[in-house]
Amino acid sequence: MVDQDSFTRVNNDINGNPRFVLHFLHFVGDNEIPRTAPDFVTQKYNLALSRAKGAPFYGRKFNNKQYGGGIVFSTYNLSGLIRDINALMEEVTA
Repeated sequence: MVDQDSFTRVNNDINGNPRFVLHFLHFVGDNEIPRTAPDFVTQKYNLALSRAKGAPFYGRKFNNKQYGGGIVFSTYNLSGLIRDINALMEEVTA
C-alpha cells in the first residue's frame, strides 16, 4: 500500500510543477512475475512503467542517479494520486 512516505520529492519540472518519485515495485504485485523468469527485474520494471504511463497517472521513467528504479509523477494532488495507485493495485492483486 502506497502512502505519502513512499514518495520522494524531487526538483520541479521546467514549468514549475511539483514532481514526486515512487519506486517501481509499488506498481507490481509480489506474485505477478516469478523469480525464475529470465530477466525478471526488467520484466517487473516494464510492467510497472506500462501501468504508470496510463491514465490517470501519466508517470514517466525517472532517469537520474539520485533514485534508481523510479517513476516520476508531476502533480499538485498527491493524495488523489495515492488513492488511484492503491485502487489500481487492489484491482490487480485481487
